Amino acid sequence: MSGKIRTEIISRKCIKPTSPTPPHLNSFKLSLLDQLSPNIHGNITFFYPYTAGNTTHFCFKSQLLQNSLSETLTRFYPLAGRLRDATIDCNDDGAFFIESRTDATLSDFLGKPDFDTVEQNFLPTADNETVESSNGAMFLARFTLFGCGGTAVSLCLNHKIVDLGTLLTVLQSWTAACRGGVEQSPNDADLNLGASLFPPREIPGMSASVNIPAAEKFTARRFVFSASNVGELKRRVLHSHQFHPSRVEVVLALIWRCAMCATRAKTGSFKPSALFQAVNLRSRMEPPAPETTIGNFVWPFAVTAEKEEELELHCAVRRMREGMKEFVEMGAKGLREGGGFEAVMGFLKKRGEMLKKEEGIVVYKCSSWCRYPLLEVDFGWGKPVWRTSVNRIVSNTIALMDVEDGGVEALITLDEQEMDVFEQHHEMLHYAVLNPSILI
Repeated sequence: MSGKIRTEIISRKCIKPTSPTPPHLNSFKLSLLDQLSPNIHGNITFFYPYTAGNTTHFCFKSQLLQNSLSETLTRFYPLAGRLRDATIDCNDDGAFFIESRTDATLSDFLGKPDFDTVEQNFLPTADNETVESSNGAMFLARFTLFGCGGTAVSLCLNHKIVDLGTLLTVLQSWTAACRGGVEQSPNDADLNLGASLFPPREIPGMSASVNIPAAEKFTARRFVFSASNVGELKRRVLHSHQFHPSRVEVVLALIWRCAMCATRAKTGSFKPSALFQAVNLRSRMEPPAPETTIGNFVWPFAVTAEKEEELELHCAVRRMREGMKEFVEMGAKGLREGGGFEAVMGFLKKRGEMLKKEEGIVVYKCSSWCRYPLLEVDFGWGKPVWRTSVNRIVSNTIALMDVEDGGVEALITLDEQEMDVFEQHHEMLHYAVLNPSILI
């Protein structure tokens, strides 16, 4: 599919805030957790079908997006600035906005969605001229018109200040402004609480990112677990436990188990493994922070499997549940004490010791986007039919997202050789469908 779709750039524009940032806000402090976050741009793309009742022209939609983005940048002014070490220079240099078009129809693409196509044709960072001229922009957006009238909105935002919770708050504000303020955008977004709770510190060379040995070649696949199959997985676990497992727990446990089977098939023996899960800290701290707090408020906790039997579905789910409980009770609630520095350093030390303990340990990273209303993102011409994110940075990652029927969509990266085994595993074939079509 990636060879069939080609996009043409129509225009590139720098979008500045509607109002200049006041001088006393020109220097924005990163929090300790922001400092530890990687200086990379995360991405997400929303696909919107053409509807017969919506006669709004692409050019008009594009102008609405640009004008409302300008308003949004005034409110979230660091996103219009440029990163300078432990601060953001809020100089109003602005975001970058790209318009593009393709003769292909949205149904052509969604018939068999392809990550290469998304990366090469829809992301703002796919346009090298824009990347070079954007001069370190924190926020890049691209609006693409399909031949059928459908559209795609792609965003790339710097992870130094944007986690998934922040992305959602920014999107709620931007979409409300684009719809003309019919619904009020969040009015309690707090840009300064992060640095107040977690003051920046001198921590040269340290990162909260979990390092995974680079695979020579890795690939990405999309698997969809229907609600009925998720229910079947839950019933399997219920036979062994007294608690009701979540859909994320059972799907993630199955993926971890099958991925390790693929590793064993490649190496010839079982290896210890660690699964790191990103946790939104906002509601889990004591006292909790508002969900609209801006910045990085995530931290990974680890679940390990030193023996193969620990990856049996019910065992893996139990270890996840116990690991999350221990992390919340022993770690997350104590993060607000003393600016979080001692707790963060303790987390990093413990993680380092765990990874050194087991030579050749196989590490996976997971983030769950489930229960985030990303399928509700409406700029004024309806809800998206699909949204996705592309990871071309590191292997052994798992991202879980909602499916409208209550199921789970998993975006997985693995070593190419391991993926060949993984996608043929009998349990994956039973519970998940590889890259099904998305119906408009």
